[in-house]
Amino acid sequence: MTTEPQAAAGKIIYTFTDEAPLLATFSFLPIVQAYAAQAGVDVDTRDISLAGRILAQFPESLTAEQRVDDALAELGRMATTPEANIIKLPNISASVPQLKAAVAELQSQGFAIPDYPENPSTDAEREARAKYDKVKGSAVNPVLREGNSDRRAPGAVKNYAKAHPHRMGAWSADSKTAVATMGEHDFFANEKSVTVPAADTLTIRLRTADGTTVLKDGLQVEAGEVVDATFMSVAALRTFLAEQVERARAEGVLFSAHLKATMMKVSDPIVFGHVVETFLPQVFERYGADLEAAGLSARDGLGGILAGLDALDNGAEIRAAIEQGLADGPALAMVDSDKGITNLHVPSDVIIDASMPAMIRIGGHMWGPDGAEHDTLAVIPDSSYAGVYQAVIDDCKAKGALDPATMGSVPNVGLMARKAEEYGSHDKTFEIPTDGTVEVVNAAGEVLISHDVAAGDVWRACQTKDAPIRDWVGLAVRRARESGTPAVFWLDADRAHDAQLLLKLEQYLPEHDTEGLEILVMNPAEATRYSLDRIREGLDTISVTGNVLRDYNTDLFPILEVGTSAKMLSIVPLMNGGGLFETGAGGSAPKHVQQLLAENYLRWDSLGEFFALAASFEHLARVEGNAGAKVLADTLDRATETFLNEDRSPTRRIGGIDNRGSHFYLALYWAQELAQQTEDATLAAAFAPLAEKLAGAEATIVDELLSVQGDPADVGGYYRPDAALAAAVMRPSATLNAAIDAL
Repeated sequence: MTTEPQAAAGKIIYTFTDEAPLLATFSFLPIVQAYAAQAGVDVDTRDISLAGRILAQFPESLTAEQRVDDALAELGRMATTPEANIIKLPNISASVPQLKAAVAELQSQGFAIPDYPENPSTDAEREARAKYDKVKGSAVNPVLREGNSDRRAPGAVKNYAKAHPHRMGAWSADSKTAVATMGEHDFFANEKSVTVPAADTLTIRLRTADGTTVLKDGLQVEAGEVVDATFMSVAALRTFLAEQVERARAEGVLFSAHLKATMMKVSDPIVFGHVVETFLPQVFERYGADLEAAGLSARDGLGGILAGLDALDNGAEIRAAIEQGLADGPALAMVDSDKGITNLHVPSDVIIDASMPAMIRIGGHMWGPDGAEHDTLAVIPDSSYAGVYQAVIDDCKAKGALDPATMGSVPNVGLMARKAEEYGSHDKTFEIPTDGTVEVVNAAGEVLISHDVAAGDVWRACQTKDAPIRDWVGLAVRRARESGTPAVFWLDADRAHDAQLLLKLEQYLPEHDTEGLEILVMNPAEATRYSLDRIREGLDTISVTGNVLRDYNTDLFPILEVGTSAKMLSIVPLMNGGGLFETGAGGSAPKHVQQLLAENYLRWDSLGEFFALAASFEHLARVEGNAGAKVLADTLDRATETFLNEDRSPTRRIGGIDNRGSHFYLALYWAQELAQQTEDATLAAAFAPLAEKLAGAEATIVDELLSVQGDPADVGGYYRPDAALAAAVMRPSATLNAAIDAL
């Protein structure tokens, strides 16, 4: 019997991103496109990688053949439409060192883009810097997230984790591990917040003894929008950091700093620079001017400084001073002790939402310079969310490690639509040049918020629109109703922003039927303790949070529950009716790429993509009435459960199946499920021969996949791989390729 794919009945946009997820796409996407076509679903692609975003900014520097469309802007527009159905893989939230590395690679590939100007002095350099600022840090997520977040561990993942619990390090009641945070003179303490009654245009200005400077004007706000402003005192920050260096030394624990220098791409690199300088005070007192003249900044980390010292006449002297400073200080937590990469080497290497859960998971330890685990002083300067991690540490000290075999879950409903809260602050964050007063002024000239600031302070403003808040409240109620699970709003009445949200909650919660539901409000530390108590009883609790806590919680709890946040189901119901489906975290992606290049083995686990794809098919079936898409979704879910039960995720080392082998087994189980289902006879007939072919050729395909392991692989670039080379590396089984391509 010959079958033809159905006529087009819906489109999914699959994103090309970066690093290991991008390489995995070269293997998995051909399978997805072939299977989807049988139900009339077109799976198209858009390149939103760091390299693609850079090239889109400089069309005038490129030849006609080299120019690329601004795919991110296109998807941003699409996300506001009811037709949107976007699968978004993890992407690089580029720190400055990563951005510079990407630029250098693109230039080496023949793209005549300008260097990243560290200190622009000409109009051309200022224009280039403005364009690069659009792509560094978290440039992707705020554009695509036109909805709030619904993120949870799929049942299949939780069941697998309970049956095959991952290792958890033992906790001791006398552990010295702790969180250190400022508690005063920081973003939390200095925050002020207002809700604007009507649409307005705001101006941010700095008044000093020499006059008034406009920092930002033309800032449009909507009626009911929450506007926050705050600052961190640099003098207080440096005093605090110096105290923590001494505390770590006195207590004999590792010193580690935990920031978000990618998502908070303006403020946190500045704070990170102060950490580096405070840890090595004598180096910067003596050689700071030399380093600055050479363009070597503490904000880029020790790694960037050390790499640039050979070009300095006194570089060897500075290197010796740094080595002496590291020896004299407390032991630093390490990113890679074998290679000597410290916690202070690269600002994007130690990201708080991944690094803190990993530390908690292994018993409150980080790796020291000696290659062994040690208790750690986790330095989180701003106190806004530091209490969450301290609460988990206190719980583990008192009650021991959590047990993945029995623990409950903490799904999340996160307020993130339309650049909500801190992650929308980048264009409103300033390092204050001189003492004065920063004011937020409305069109009538009224001062809404003011702060007295000193030179070097980090001041920022944030916005949270009313419609996303209202949608967030409704989504929380809906998830509580659907799951029968208590929902806790993590809001602190003592925080200025949260006080405004509490007023909104009082207004919008009565719009929903909450009878029989348990809807609670607690500050973050209290909510953490409440959720942990329930977790230990095997119970679930929905955390309903703002944007940053959404980010932190959807790493913290999944890493403890199921070993990784990459296995989460992340759905973003877009506010205008479309859907955005995210595929998990990418924090460990760089080392996976390094392993592939060294020994042709990719350990990246695409499980998050399997879940996102099934949810995308379900959404398409609902909005387009495509029954075949629903069959694809249901069979993919069943295939994924088989995939987990059969333990087909990539193994850690060569000799087992890697990412490519896991894709083969998913394709096999999915084809078998499609062949066996009875809801759609056409699809069953289309996939029966493929299921038989893949099963019969299993040994051959696995042998072809294993045969390439061990030798170096060439994909033509880290940030912008060559498509042909990457496809050849990621599709090494001629037998599998022929079967999929023939479908």
